[in-house]
Amino acid sequence: MEIIELINSASRQLKDKKIYSHKLDSEILLSKVLKKTREELIVNLEQKIAPQEISYFNSLIHRRSLKEPIAYILKEKEFWSRNFLVNNNTLIPRPETELMVEKIVKIFKSKDIFILDIGTGTGCILLSILSELKDSKGIGIDISSKAIHIANANSKEHNLTNRSKFYKRSLNEIYSNKFDLIVSNPPYIMKKDIKNLQEDIKNFEPKIALDGGNDGLDVIKKVIYKSRSILKIKGMLALEIGNEQFKKVSKILRSNKFKTKHLVKDYRENVRCILSTLEN
Repeated sequence: MEIIELINSASRQLKDKKIYSHKLDSEILLSKVLKKTREELIVNLEQKIAPQEISYFNSLIHRRSLKEPIAYILKEKEFWSRNFLVNNNTLIPRPETELMVEKIVKIFKSKDIFILDIGTGTGCILLSILSELKDSKGIGIDISSKAIHIANANSKEHNLTNRSKFYKRSLNEIYSNKFDLIVSNPPYIMKKDIKNLQEDIKNFEPKIALDGGNDGLDVIKKVIYKSRSILKIKGMLALEIGNEQFKKVSKILRSNKFKTKHLVKDYRENVRCILSTLEN
């Protein structure tokens, strides 16, 4: 069978399952099987494929047909122009989160800061910031030991083990450190709304990293309260939030002596990150 036939056949299967990126997904998965770029596939559409490679490709297409995210099938996701290891113990890094990283890098460029990443998952936020802030160091914490395993692997992969450390810890286990910057992309989806999420999210991504409690603000509140005691005065808290949570989160920040300094909007003009400083 030739590349073109395989791609077309797989694309039809995925389209039947209402996967809108069916053609792209088929090309990406065949690229993985053949260890070629998509561009190389497209210029070699008549190349014949070995039976064992066809079998492997079909198994990946079957997984995708069940709505398993491409990132979990590939075991990696690009973020901040780097590849990060992911699996179903970690949330898949999102483009919106890159906007938060971009803002932080601009604010702290050429500074030497100490960072805490709460709910680090893959470690992509902390590691991406450290890749730009060459004099800075940071700690990532997560209550999932499996997530910490992935974060450590990513730290090693990106040669940042000398400036980053990852620990299985809850917020309550961080005491005396005083940080210049705390970043967090906490769970912020209301418990009742999880059932309405897309299948590839609700059926595959870790619930613990999605569920923000009854109002979606449970973990956000904990991060804000805890940050008061572990941030330096004038230190910055960068929080990723959900759509339409801006007013409520701003109010909680104000009542906890935080002053909003910057807002980051997503591609649809929704406020998705609040950067605020701890005041006296």
